Amino acid sequence: MDYIVGIDIGTTSTKALLYDLNGKIYAKANIGYHLYQDLPDMAEEDPDDIFNATLSAIQEVVTKAKRTDGKVIAISWSAQQHSLIALDENYKPLTRTITWADNRAEKYAREYKENGKGMFVYQHTGLPIHPMGPFYKLLWLQAEHPEICEKTAYWVGIKEYIIWRYTNVLAEETSMAAATGLLNMRSVDWDDEVLKLVNVKRSQLPDLVETTHAIVGIRSEYAKVVGIPDDVKVVMGATDGALSTIGVGALETGTLAINIGTSAAVRSFVDKPIVDPKARLYCYPIMNGKYLVGGPINSGGIVFNWAHDAMFTGVQETAKMLKSSSYNLLTEIAKTVPAGSAGLLFHPYLGGERAPLWDANARGSFFGLNRNHTRAHMVRAVLEGIVFNLYMTTLALTEVTGDPKDILVAGGFVQSSLGRQIMADVYEHEITIPDSYESGCLAAMYLAKMSLGLESDLTNIVNYIGKEKKYEPNEENFAAYRALIPIFIRLSRELATEYQSIADFQRHFPTLYK
Repeated sequence: MDYIVGIDIGTTSTKALLYDLNGKIYAKANIGYHLYQDLPDMAEEDPDDIFNATLSAIQEVVTKAKRTDGKVIAISWSAQQHSLIALDENYKPLTRTITWADNRAEKYAREYKENGKGMFVYQHTGLPIHPMGPFYKLLWLQAEHPEICEKTAYWVGIKEYIIWRYTNVLAEETSMAAATGLLNMRSVDWDDEVLKLVNVKRSQLPDLVETTHAIVGIRSEYAKVVGIPDDVKVVMGATDGALSTIGVGALETGTLAINIGTSAAVRSFVDKPIVDPKARLYCYPIMNGKYLVGGPINSGGIVFNWAHDAMFTGVQETAKMLKSSSYNLLTEIAKTVPAGSAGLLFHPYLGGERAPLWDANARGSFFGLNRNHTRAHMVRAVLEGIVFNLYMTTLALTEVTGDPKDILVAGGFVQSSLGRQIMADVYEHEITIPDSYESGCLAAMYLAKMSLGLESDLTNIVNYIGKEKKYEPNEENFAAYRALIPIFIRLSRELATEYQSIADFQRHFPTLYK
């Protein structure tokens, strides 16, 4: 039997799934690694730790494949967007992986927003004006670490580095290149005017290829370690955002794909570049004339994790006695509170925010707290705040793409009945949750099938997704959410005037990092 490995390099872990050619999953692996946050605004990872995680994950699923005398014929990749690594002339990293969550370029993004250059970059590349973008990370490195830039022969992201480690080929596919802010979204080529702004030469960037491009063969030492043929095809794949959207079947304009994992996103495919006059949305070319428009959001499940750890320190023991997950117990506690959390709002900006605010200085807050509120109200307000924030981003997206016909939602957040119900009630719309939980790996596998000539286009991916479940909104909750959402939005604008002040204080007195 022939197999394909779909692999997703995430922010906190790498996942690998082993599929047969009919899309059936035979094995899964998930290997974590450390996120370095030792300084204010820092969010880095060791690229070699991530490479070793991919080795372990592939080895684990391949070991299970061997029990059926199977053969892995392709490996296809999904990965986090907006990462940056400097390599020397021998391809040795001069930096860790500077991830999307790193905000140290905030000053330079703010300057570009104020002087109008940021809008120029956005109109050319589709990259919003925010320090997540490699373009702004390059400005920061040029200004504050010129010694690194002087030694840099190549600028890459984590996926390009990992694929080079396996194949000795340095290449970058369209969707990942688009997320750098260095690719012209109309010509789908490196943008010379933008490159000049960050003093980067074309020779320092990987060759551009298609998402279905395959490199034949991996280095023999790694083939032996993971137990696959050294002539396996390595398919470039795409960004996690693009593949998560493809992997739930949201292929048409008018279909919203929402993912709420550690972070979150709202996305839709369109057939031509769209520039938002307010630069609230990214627009990246993906493949075959398809562009992905959307908003990436910091404040997803990681905020619920914070509430779990900060407010319910003893819940693990209780959950253990009940033979339940401590997170499930928290959602059961939140269910005891009616929709709207008795007027308690939570702005979930614990690590700055991308969409809808595009403000790296944004900070979280409870608003409306009074003596009658309990921790149950607070945890429900956290869950509702995550969805309100998503809804704000959706309002921006539907301004340029129109009202949604269908809403497809994936991710850990909607695995709970309460998470699903809050989503449906806030959106006042039926939501569909596909059975394919790991949509990114599924779509990576499907791109490998296209590369191998086993599929001709994206349309047949719906045959691999499996069952879908639909959830209806509860009209009894509409009134509370209709009243609270405008307050949530107005308050986010009012607080924006002080976000920089409190962020500057935290940078000046960085007790959080001691």
